[in-house]
Amino acid sequence: MTSWADVEVSAPDLADTVRRTFAIRKHATMATVQLDGTPRISGTEVQFADDGEVYLGMMAGARRADDLRRDPRVAIHCPTEDAPSDNPTSWLGDGKITGRAIEAELDRFRIDIERVVLTKVARDGQGLEISLWRAGEGVTVVRRT
Repeated sequence: MTSWADVEVSAPDLADTVRRTFAIRKHATMATVQLDGTPRISGTEVQFADDGEVYLGMMAGARRADDLRRDPRVAIHCPTEDAPSDNPTSWLGDGKITGRAIEAELDRFRIDIERVVLTKVARDGQGLEISLWRAGEGVTVVRRT
């Protein structure tokens, strides 16, 4: 099981930036798999807790909770914010976390983290820089122009 604390130890700078992308606004976007195999996109609140875990909370009876109980694969995406047009390299970036949801208590799930991704404008302003963290592999950075 991989916790957020594990990501912070393995890749502290990436973990800090991704956490800040999720703090931009209250609601993030979550993707789950519905009973018929199609994706479901939902708004959700993401909690980076003091115990080093990432939690997703849901209202009682939420269909997305049923999705996670049946198929625990989950992806969350930080609140979307555009890069400033006058200084795109100052943009914090776009954070994503994927993994498997484990019900910690009724309608509250923690994420067993598999991947953490940060996409941002490259330092020279030409293209994107994508940082990908995987447990046991560390961070790989890819540049797209």
